[in-house]
Amino acid sequence: MAADRLSLTFAALAHPARRAILARLSLGQTSVQELAKPLKLSPPAVTKHLKSLERGGLISRSRAAQWRPCKLETASIEDATNWIDELKAATEQRLDRLDAYLKTMQTREDPPPARPTPKGK
Repeated sequence: MAADRLSLTFAALAHPARRAILARLSLGQTSVQELAKPLKLSPPAVTKHLKSLERGGLISRSRAAQWRPCKLETASIEDATNWIDELKAATEQRLDRLDAYLKTMQTREDPPPARPTPKGK
């Protein structure tokens, strides 16, 4: 079964090393060796993570002689952000409706205070 683009994006974002790579690439393009240094990962391990990020549409890689720079791509990030925003809006609407319903139920359940009846009558 072929995974949709959004699933591939979220799968790529699932690993902390890949999120760290994206954070570094947000500063500008760089090489695999530069990405590997702060992660304390071997270049082959970083390359494996880069392939996952590339499948998710989060980065692109090019070749310039011996240098293979990696660059952040924003389209998949925007798609994921839009999906999350839509989900958040739908959830907030449901919570607002629940809040309104609970307020109407509360006013129905609160009977007016009873007046004391005078003694002897």
